[in-house]
Amino acid sequence: MSIVKSKEIHLVSRPNGEPLAENFLVREVEIKEVKENEILVKNLWMSVDPYMRGRMIDRKSYVPPFELGKTLEGGAIGIVIKSKCPDFKEGDFVNSNFGWREYFTTERKYLQKVNPDIGPLQAYLGTLGMPGMTAYVGLLRIGNLKEGDKVMISAAAGAVGTVASQIAVAKGCEVFGTAGSDEKCSFLEKDLGLTKAINYKTCGHLIKSFHSACPNGVDVYFENVGGSHLEAALSIMRPNGRIALCGMIEQYNDTAPRPGPNNLMAAIAKSLKIEGFIVSNHSDLSEKFLTDMKSWIDSGKMQWKETIDEGIESAPGAFLKLFKGQNFGKMLVKIADK
Repeated sequence: MSIVKSKEIHLVSRPNGEPLAENFLVREVEIKEVKENEILVKNLWMSVDPYMRGRMIDRKSYVPPFELGKTLEGGAIGIVIKSKCPDFKEGDFVNSNFGWREYFTTERKYLQKVNPDIGPLQAYLGTLGMPGMTAYVGLLRIGNLKEGDKVMISAAAGAVGTVASQIAVAKGCEVFGTAGSDEKCSFLEKDLGLTKAINYKTCGHLIKSFHSACPNGVDVYFENVGGSHLEAALSIMRPNGRIALCGMIEQYNDTAPRPGPNNLMAAIAKSLKIEGFIVSNHSDLSEKFLTDMKSWIDSGKMQWKETIDEGIESAPGAFLKLFKGQNFGKMLVKIADK
């Protein structure tokens, strides 16, 4: 086999505050020859996700930090181009955590086949992948969603938020959300069926806007933003409400601790359940998640929005867009055609 060269994105310095282009470097490497029980994969799509910012900090967490001078990692969809493993054949589409690179070789335990008949390949990095599963777990298991609940979702036009919004609508709930532009708010209301979407960048006073949109309060709050959003949500929660803490992107680039919500006592007075979660701890729901998603897709209750940059070199820029609200739905990088 001829030598395969792969461009990869390395983390060369740790961001202080918001990540910058100079924290990343494109390097070209030679891919090792495929050995027995190994598979050579060409990546077609890769994902950039907010959680990756946490891995750029050198600290102990639920997943190890990225190493300086090493290739970054993340969700990717690829195609098998050579296999010495009986479980995979040339042309199989696979999901892996070996993003941020064009090619790689690995063992079968690090790959999962994907079915292109359920949805487009890249959807396995969004609606049918980790972000979709995150929305599913957060609403149905952590939020204990019930038909008729009133639901508020922050960053409702993002990768997780769009799926969470549609699951709640499909479950017969009245749904509210926040987004960072009038275009996104219009999409949420007209296309996804939300009762009201709040442009948090222009609404002025967020707490007043939450009360105006949801005068009767909400039963479930799905948190993707944190900070001022969480404070506003606490003020509109109904008694025995549930808050699923998924992410707090507003605080990911903080260089110093910020004060917590000044109304956290509402959790006591209203008997609220507030629970953070990591989606990888709920893999037992994976099969049911895909079954339900296929049903919602087939019935027209699930659609997706994507922002796509092209070429492996564009990956750092795509990642930076997440912190400026420049993604509409799932942020993806298309690395190659089949």
